[in-house]
Amino acid sequence: MEIELRGASHEVLEELAVANRLLEASSPQEIIHWAAERYGQRLTMATAFGPEGCVILHWLASVAPTTHVFNLETGYQFKETLELRDRIAQRYGLEVVLEHPETTVEEYEQLHGGPLYRTDSNRCCGDRKIAVIRRVLVRFDAWMSGIRRDQSTDRATAPIVGWDHRFGVVKISPLATWTKAMVWELIVRENIPYNPLHDQGYVSIGCWPCTRSVTVDEDERAGRWSGTAKTECGLHSSDH
Repeated sequence: MEIELRGASHEVLEELAVANRLLEASSPQEIIHWAAERYGQRLTMATAFGPEGCVILHWLASVAPTTHVFNLETGYQFKETLELRDRIAQRYGLEVVLEHPETTVEEYEQLHGGPLYRTDSNRCCGDRKIAVIRRVLVRFDAWMSGIRRDQSTDRATAPIVGWDHRFGVVKISPLATWTKAMVWELIVRENIPYNPLHDQGYVSIGCWPCTRSVTVDEDERAGRWSGTAKTECGLHSSDH
C-alpha cells in the first residue's frame, strides 16, 4: 500500500525551529512534557527497548502515561527484547503495542527464497521496519525517539524538534543532547529495567541476525550489520 507523505508549511517549519531553539537547553522531561502538551493524543513514541527508550518510558509513565507507544516487531527480535516489553508493562503499566509487517517471517522468507537479511538487508529493513512505521505514523502528527547525537555521524545533527521529511510528521528527540554515560547513570540510579543483552557486550540491539556484541574499543553501533558499511536501518538516517 502506497502512503502519501504529508508536507510541512512554512508556518509549521517556523514553529518547529522556534521550539527547537527554546528546548535545546531543556531537560528530557521538559521536552516530553512539551510534546505531550503540544500534540496530545496525536503524539506517539517508537521504541526498540534500547536503554534510551527505557529511560524515556520511565519518564513517560509519570509525565504522559496515555501516550501511544509502539515497537516494530519484525519477527527477528531477540527474546530478551520482547521479555523486556513485559517487564516494562509490569513496572510502569505501559503497554507497548507490537506493530507487525504484513507477512510472518516464514511467509517472508518463503517469498524471497530464504532469509533476505543475508542478501539484501536494506530491502529487509524496508519491508519489515520502514513500511510498518509509515503505516503507523499516518495516524499521528508527531513521534518521539530515543536517539542521541553522539551515537553516530548520521545522528550528530539531530534537532530536539524538527520535521521528519522521511515520514511526514514532527520528530522529537528528548535525549538528543545526552550521552551514553548519562543514560546509564540514570538507569542504575532509578533501577530502570533494561535488556540483559547489554551485560553481554551488546551495545546497540536490533534484529538478532544483524546484531552482535562489541569490544570495548569498538564504536557504539559497530555491532549492527557488522562487516558492511551500513549503520542505520532507515528510521533515523539523515534527511535528504
